[in-house]
Amino acid sequence: MAKLDSRVSRHLSNLKSFFKMRKMGSKNTNDAGVKLRMSWANRITIGRILLIVPFVALMLHLNDSAVGSRVRYVALAFFLVMALSDALDGYLARRSDDVTALGTFLDPLADKLLITCSCLLLCWEKTAVEGMRLPDVVVVFIIGKDLYITLGFLIIFYITSEINIEPGRMGKLCTALQLVMIAGILISPDVQKIWQNFKYVVMTIWWAATGASILAVIQYTRAGTRFMNKYEQDKIAKGS
Repeated sequence: MAKLDSRVSRHLSNLKSFFKMRKMGSKNTNDAGVKLRMSWANRITIGRILLIVPFVALMLHLNDSAVGSRVRYVALAFFLVMALSDALDGYLARRSDDVTALGTFLDPLADKLLITCSCLLLCWEKTAVEGMRLPDVVVVFIIGKDLYITLGFLIIFYITSEINIEPGRMGKLCTALQLVMIAGILISPDVQKIWQNFKYVVMTIWWAATGASILAVIQYTRAGTRFMNKYEQDKIAKGS
């Protein structure tokens, strides 16, 4: 019990150090000088998280006959703003060389919250877009991937007391496909009036997103394994 309490205390101490506010120009051996402060990129990310609430509220009335298709248009507008802001905050952070610890944590969190809420609502019969209900298996793979990666992150942190957030290329592709998939489903009723085969395009995208989720799990598993192997080797080297 004492050993467990000691480990928990060490984890809490490391978390406090990671999220501690630092002045510009200060350096830390644990985060290589990454700054934690409220940059414009972080403000946009927080705004994106806050916009999820009205988006979900609108989606809950997606098939309400009293409001018709207007609520879907407004929900789509909210979604597009959030999707575009995802690209914008990353661009601002890279352009100004203003990568922060807070942004590194919040950006993937915002993506996961938005995609998880959207997938669940588009799969639920009461809120699904007519004729374009997202299959259960697609939702299971997409959300399962995020849960798997989050669990892996927590396990690595528990063992090593180090925070390792490094989005891979497949993870980024996976997020992009999922965002396009959700937007495609929301605009599908209107596009199909002009091009009936559009639904097959959207279906292709959601199966591609499912496949990308599987590949992302494989990529993150390999990355986590390499990180743990390096940690163990460094630990042995220090012990010798």
